[in-house]
Amino acid sequence: MEAVAEGVNNLSITDSAPGNNNNYNNNKKNRIQVSNTKKPLFFYVNLAKRYMQQYNEVELSALGMAIATVVTVAEILKNNGLALEKKIMTSTVDMREETGGRPAPKAKIEIVLWKTEKFDELMAAAAAEEAADNEEQS
Repeated sequence: MEAVAEGVNNLSITDSAPGNNNNYNNNKKNRIQVSNTKKPLFFYVNLAKRYMQQYNEVELSALGMAIATVVTVAEILKNNGLALEKKIMTSTVDMREETGGRPAPKAKIEIVLWKTEKFDELMAAAAAEEAADNEEQS
């Protein structure tokens, strides 16, 4: 778990979207597309915290079975007092399983969270606690 947190902390976030001077692209640089098979749950929790530090809000997006993961990430952030819901959107999208196959509808969710007033205070307290734990282990 520490390696995941360290990987997220060392992650640099860049925006390579062409022509990102309009609101559409500026809004999408803080999007996290969640998969329920590729990364552990707390990878997305830590990444969302990092995005909220940089952009003040984060958009979590998922299709199909990954929807439960997005909802769990959002609830963890809300229950820890780090985030508030700004918007929740649901829809269906047609996805093709294979080339030339029939499109099958898949559920999609997008949850936009923004950081609470106490976000920075809580993150500083968590960092201080982690530093104290690391000092004890040394």
